[in-house]
Amino acid sequence: MLFKGIGHFFLDLRIFIWDAWLTLLNVVLPRLPSRARGIDSEDGSLWPEYVPPKEGDSRCSCPALNALANHGILPHDGKNVKFTEITDKVHETFNFAVTFATYVSRNGADTLGKDYNKDTCNLSDLDKHNGIEHDASLLRQDAYFSKSQGQPHIPYIEELLALASSTDSNDKKVLTVADLSKFSSKRRADSRRENPQFQLDDTHKIFGSANSSTLLAIFGGKVDDLEIFLKEERIPERWESTARSRKGLTFIAFNPTTFKVEHGIDEKPYEKEEGKKGEKA
Repeated sequence: MLFKGIGHFFLDLRIFIWDAWLTLLNVVLPRLPSRARGIDSEDGSLWPEYVPPKEGDSRCSCPALNALANHGILPHDGKNVKFTEITDKVHETFNFAVTFATYVSRNGADTLGKDYNKDTCNLSDLDKHNGIEHDASLLRQDAYFSKSQGQPHIPYIEELLALASSTDSNDKKVLTVADLSKFSSKRRADSRRENPQFQLDDTHKIFGSANSSTLLAIFGGKVDDLEIFLKEERIPERWESTARSRKGLTFIAFNPTTFKVEHGIDEKPYEKEEGKKGEKA
């Protein structure tokens, strides 16, 4: 165990040094041209055909991985998926840096006690509670209330998107860091109050804020695209990642958004709001 721990430490160190190098390269290299990262299907469209999951297909709490399976970028049944394949397809489709995609996929393998380089998983395996899946998700009910995390909880998604407080150059609604912090605050307060088995340690708090930050980093917070992506777990037609750095979105470039979202989370207003409701009743 000690050897494995030391080995993981040096592997993580190598990834973060590599990430720093990619971040520097992104400063000097030109940004990606439009459509450069698209995965073309046979008919020439930007993404392979979307096919909803059928009964027996494996899905998880991550809309990005589910979307990859729904488009056949990962195996459509979501079964026997190589961890290394997850890394490659997440990088190619969403333009996360290879370092970012590798670290997250390897963390999933470690959570399941599997070998990242050799083993496979079903997508639903990734929903081991308090592994990657956690309470107070913005898109799913807590595991206490819903044993299957493969389906998005539409009321949460609609509530989140309704909070969009900004607009883009085309006057289309856009989510902001403050919007994500606000909804995260409410979800944590609600979950803490309603879920008798509620757990959310500091690691999962940061992980939750990182997950929500991808809605800004990869989708630019655009509500029209997010509504399709989050509700249907489908990549919008002709969509491209808003992360256009040549070497992809690195940890160093991404983490400031995560910390801003987490720093802005404050459950107290929602605790007081619930208290006032109780007093009126």
